[in-house]
Amino acid sequence: MEYRTLGTTDLQVSAIGLGTMTWGQQNIPEEAYAQLDLAVEAGVNFIDTAEMYPVPAKAETQGATETILGRWLKRRGGKGDLIVATKAAARADWLPWLRGGPRLNRDHLRRAVDASLQRLGIETIDLYQMHWPERKTNYFGRLGYNHQQGDEGVAIEETLAALGELVAEGKIRHVGLSNETPWGMMAFLRAAAQQGLPRMMSIQNPYNLLNRTFEIGCAEVAVRESMGLLAYSPLAMGTLAGKYLAGARPAQARLTLFPQFNRYMGAQAQAATAEYVQLAHSSGLKPAQMALAFVTSRPFVTSNLIGATTVEQLRQNLDSAKVVLSQEVLEAIEAIQRKYPNPAP
Repeated sequence: MEYRTLGTTDLQVSAIGLGTMTWGQQNIPEEAYAQLDLAVEAGVNFIDTAEMYPVPAKAETQGATETILGRWLKRRGGKGDLIVATKAAARADWLPWLRGGPRLNRDHLRRAVDASLQRLGIETIDLYQMHWPERKTNYFGRLGYNHQQGDEGVAIEETLAALGELVAEGKIRHVGLSNETPWGMMAFLRAAAQQGLPRMMSIQNPYNLLNRTFEIGCAEVAVRESMGLLAYSPLAMGTLAGKYLAGARPAQARLTLFPQFNRYMGAQAQAATAEYVQLAHSSGLKPAQMALAFVTSRPFVTSNLIGATTVEQLRQNLDSAKVVLSQEVLEAIEAIQRKYPNPAP
């Protein structure tokens, strides 16, 4: 396993990280424990979760994923040298059960951190991420930006000041962003530099063969400002494995159970997926491993956050760390991208 520096910290995180959002919904605790054991055995030292997990978000399951991870950590005798990351939910009318509607202000962040620490059973969160922006902007695939006065939400400076207190108290070590834009990345960096507040060390955005929009603006910031990408949804919710082609809906698969997550199911995205799958087969590669190896190989990626619902899926995904794509395959990927440019932003 390769290890990479997280931002400007002294933390070395595995190039493959473990995502957890199915635990407590699609996966029972024992299945999550088996995934964790396998991942750590393979050299994974970076585990990512969130206070709102599992997904789909529900009042009755909120926090279950952190609780499951916490029980496994306790069973192994503590966090040790593992790096645990979690996230705070920002303003969202669709999460009324979470602190009466989550915000990124001082009161909410303190309550969120304390609750996460209790569920995880640890004293310090290594990387605490803002799950999405407070202000109204484009994320989760939204297009057509329309700025309106009064939609700023909690000020970036207020959020950073609250995080600074939590760092000083030892409850979190470092902070990061998620689902952010280039403007947001730079605004947080500017505020931190001007006011001596914690610096954002990472950004967790979607990145995969069907959605490479991170390259358009965020990638330059990530490289120049040492705010590397923690790539989520690297298999486009499993579609790049090819299992949903031709209308297939495997039993217990994520999009079979939750068809509302149709971001990667449009006609253009499916056509592109078919060509990526064919390229993998013709190159002697497994489609999922080719898609994952591409993400891991990008120079702006710090860690590729893989997830799975079965141990066998996870084993194959972990093995992608051993795959080195040839120049011929990389050129063929670019040809497909030119034919179907970002079909699922």
